[in-house]
Amino acid sequence: MYYIITRKKLILSFSILFLICMCSISCYVLASGTTSWGLCFRTPNALPEGNATSEELLKYNAYYTGSQDEKKVYLTFDVGYEAGYTNSILDTLKEQNVKAAFFIVGNFFDSDAATVKRMHDEGHIVANHTLTHPDMSKMSTFEDFKKQILPNEEKCKNITGEEMKKYYRPPQGIYNTQNLQDAQNLGYKTIFWSVAYVDWKQDSQPSHESAMATLRKRIHNGAIILLHSTSKTNMEILGDFITELKDQGYTFCSLDELEET
Repeated sequence: MYYIITRKKLILSFSILFLICMCSISCYVLASGTTSWGLCFRTPNALPEGNATSEELLKYNAYYTGSQDEKKVYLTFDVGYEAGYTNSILDTLKEQNVKAAFFIVGNFFDSDAATVKRMHDEGHIVANHTLTHPDMSKMSTFEDFKKQILPNEEKCKNITGEEMKKYYRPPQGIYNTQNLQDAQNLGYKTIFWSVAYVDWKQDSQPSHESAMATLRKRIHNGAIILLHSTSKTNMEILGDFITELKDQGYTFCSLDELEET
């Protein structure tokens, strides 16, 4: 019996050690040159480790978080297509008096111009999520990069009557340092994120409880929050999520304020 108990303890100890090592290795891999943005959540309600530091990103006018000194958060949505939820999300934001940034793919400008105009008219940032949502790390030249960015600027201006604000998010977070430089050369800030969860699978949407639980433990000072407008769960929990963060003393800020942090 003593041998069996000891063996179980050894197995458990090795299992825990393996998981700790894997987490450390994962974060090291993220920090050492992968072209897909990733996060390692070690501690609840703390800034996660990204595959680049805030200081490294800032060299290219890129961000994944704001200042850690104040209870400010930045709400952003990726908008690839209309699943029937975007205007309800806008209704909630209006009720809550919260401004967000919407990173929009080219086809949405064409198919949902009225919604884009509403975003702009209600004070939200209409931002650039590329023309066709490709793997931007495969753009071999600056000209190829521009072909994914500049057409959206024209589409936005045709709808809103104003120049698009220069915030860019690479599709799926896939990028390389040349992309960051190219975006900076076009006057853009590249915006990653420090809070997100698996919300984009329409056939397996998370429950309200699991979504809120994940978001609660990942929120932190300066969080740039990524949600998808195609998520029914996001539409349904958004009001409660915003209210909860306000009750905790968080202020929802515009990406325009990132430079001030």
